[in-house]
Amino acid sequence: MLKYFENLAKALLGQGYSELSSGEKKVIESIAECTSVSENVNETFQDNLTFGQRAADKIAAFGGSWSFIGLFSAFILGWILINTVWLLSDEPFDPYPFILLNLGLSSLAAFQAPIIMMSQNRQVAKDRLEQKATYEINLKLELELMRVHEKLDELKNEVSRS
Repeated sequence: MLKYFENLAKALLGQGYSELSSGEKKVIESIAECTSVSENVNETFQDNLTFGQRAADKIAAFGGSWSFIGLFSAFILGWILINTVWLLSDEPFDPYPFILLNLGLSSLAAFQAPIIMMSQNRQVAKDRLEQKATYEINLKLELELMRVHEKLDELKNEVSRS
């Protein structure tokens, strides 16, 4: 079977089988075995995520939503209003310039930024997998078309000879 892969790789790609990348080898094997190279990258990628990675993705999705912006704006406005009303009556728990609020905002930003970066890095890795899968499908289609053209040329030559 390896000899067949070697011949097929030389005929279609002009390189030896051992010189091909893993994606190109996958395509050659797929052509030889008449199987599909397409796969659902989303399912494969989601199945390999850890609990922490899934949680980070959900936190990043919520942190980048209009719901978060609305809720957080209401929280900040409420904090300021409550402390301003208490300032007029008694001593507020976080008087102007709202040092405790600033500490909370800084802490939120310090935790939220790396979580969002982790989620973005995973998205980049997923995009790379999708690009690799698309390349393999395109390569197989191109090679199969080349084989079809060769067969059509052979048929054309047989018809013209007879």
